[in-house]
Amino acid sequence: MNIVFLGPPGAGKGTHAQQLMKYMNIPQISTGDMFRRAIREQTPTGMDAKRYMDKGELVPDEVVVAMVKERLAEPDCQNGYILDGFPRTVAQAEALEGIATIDVALNIDVPDEIIINRLSGRRVCAACGGTYHVSMLEGDKCPACNGELYQRDDDKPETIRTRLAVYQEKTAPLISYYREKGLLSTAVCVGTIEENYQKVLAALKTKD
Repeated sequence: MNIVFLGPPGAGKGTHAQQLMKYMNIPQISTGDMFRRAIREQTPTGMDAKRYMDKGELVPDEVVVAMVKERLAEPDCQNGYILDGFPRTVAQAEALEGIATIDVALNIDVPDEIIINRLSGRRVCAACGGTYHVSMLEGDKCPACNGELYQRDDDKPETIRTRLAVYQEKTAPLISYYREKGLLSTAVCVGTIEENYQKVLAALKTKD
């Protein structure tokens, strides 16, 4: 099964993609990992992307699509894959159609206020790198090593709202795009990680 994961930042796409990857024995493909791998292996498209990245510029769609095509041709993708973070725009989705057949676009639907609570409540240990939510903490120190906890800049409420606004403008139109093609399936994920994962599994068997 070839799956596209949709959903706003903080919806749990990465968490559920990891669970699904193990369950279905198919790779999770994120654009960030794909870029790093292509550059490390010095593929032609990887070197092309690196030229833009080194100048601090966005990698053009045609280069990203070429890199996705390269990755999907590898042996581990022959029985399916999970695309996490691509496509991000309708233009990228249209380009993806030319190189791959998507079976389902799974939209992980989480209200903005829950996302803001999830991300703004996240704390990271400066010493060991552990990540916790304030709702699970009894004090202001890391429960693992007693180190200092801090809030990342991109986890501050005002930054999260900006990220969500960008998502609504650029990526949310993909929901209508895939619905019109009869490929959209939605999992409303507002419970625990396990409850949400079961909703994801159920959603893969139905279409909106």
